[in-house]
Amino acid sequence: MPTNILMPALSPTMEKGNLAKWLKKEGDTIKSGDIIAEIETDKATMEVEAVDEGILARIVVPEGTADVPVNEIIGVIAGEGEDPKSVSAPAAGAAPAKAEAPKAEPAQAESAKSEAAPAAAPAAVKAPAAPAPTAAAASAGGDRPFASPLARRLAREAGLDLSAIQGSGPHGRIVEKDVEAAKKGGAAKAAPAAAPAGATAAPKPGAAPLAAGPSDEAVKKLFEPGSYEEIPHDGMRKTIARRLTEAKQTIPHFYVTVDCELDALLKLRAELNAAAPEKDGKPAYKLSVNDMVIKALALALKAVPDANVSWTEGAMLKHKHADVGVAVSIPGGLITPIVRDACHKTLSQISNEMKDYAARAKARKLKPEEYQGGTTAVSNLGMFGVKDFAAVINPPHATILAVGAGEQRVVVKNGQPAVATVMSVTLSTDHRAVDGALGAELLQAFKGYIEKPMAMLV
Repeated sequence: MPTNILMPALSPTMEKGNLAKWLKKEGDTIKSGDIIAEIETDKATMEVEAVDEGILARIVVPEGTADVPVNEIIGVIAGEGEDPKSVSAPAAGAAPAKAEAPKAEPAQAESAKSEAAPAAAPAAVKAPAAPAPTAAAASAGGDRPFASPLARRLAREAGLDLSAIQGSGPHGRIVEKDVEAAKKGGAAKAAPAAAPAGATAAPKPGAAPLAAGPSDEAVKKLFEPGSYEEIPHDGMRKTIARRLTEAKQTIPHFYVTVDCELDALLKLRAELNAAAPEKDGKPAYKLSVNDMVIKALALALKAVPDANVSWTEGAMLKHKHADVGVAVSIPGGLITPIVRDACHKTLSQISNEMKDYAARAKARKLKPEEYQGGTTAVSNLGMFGVKDFAAVINPPHATILAVGAGEQRVVVKNGQPAVATVMSVTLSTDHRAVDGALGAELLQAFKGYIEKPMAMLV
């Protein structure tokens, strides 16, 4: 029996993806583990790995196709003994009649068991393990309930409102059995009917309505025809715009700024780089000031654990590890890879990890689990000569540190003017989770590690 290849869900909130490239062509033999295609999300380009063997009989969705829905059939594999030429290609967008969702990694196994259709055929592809949904994932999806594609379809067919169904899957995900239970017990209310044309939906209680700006046409009328080039937004820019707007409208930002003297840190950095051992003919590491900033912020969060938190409506999430996101500029936007448990990593580990993240971020090769989550973040514009600025908090973080350039300034020491290398940093905090005094305490701890950097080595 032919096996359908489905568009995989590469993250908990992914609904569509771009089929960037087919790495196999029709007629090619496929073995388990072969990379058969590349899928683009708004943040990364990821590889699709085959888990079945056979011959790629049909490519249903050609490469370069944008906005392919998750679980749509993108190709068909002919099984052992089947004639690939006799395999018919389903129309693109057709509902997969005999295919499961992409095979899950171990972290997804429990969810996959509860969601799989009883008579489904073996999955044709597997995607990298989707990380556990976080507050960031929830924010990226807006108010959309966290549910499996199968659960959504069943609820839609039954006229049920997913927001009224309690999920029993991992992290509260709504799965097939939850919808079936709601159908039998009448626990879920009917899905609201579509609003009449021209009607405006009222915002949910407690949610800040997103401000509507002027229409596209109104903006264009402000400029002379032909005086501008119209460049459509890609998925990354749309995601950045939506999430930053939500962050500024829903998070009460509070800012704290301090100046840190860098002379001792720069001296230690030079000594550590000079002492780096050779590896393959070049230094095993080359520390940057940003690497030391990441370490100092992680240690400061360890010293002030009440600031290492995330806000939720029901509870404060107090984190056991300091996972520091680092804003990396890439073509068309930015991405924030996470240095996990940074307070327990050496400076050389942080440095090499960040170099790898930055290179793969620019090639859009990061995995979702490498840029989702985290407990705080660093945004450094010092290399552009920026003296100081305030960054926007990236949920689920409660803080973000904006780092300016180190520059020589006149300071007062022992009552006398002196010259020192000074760096201004501004901590943006979510005032719901981190009050002003607590934010100041965190920043003082950070300043202590920057100005006495030997403490980062012990």
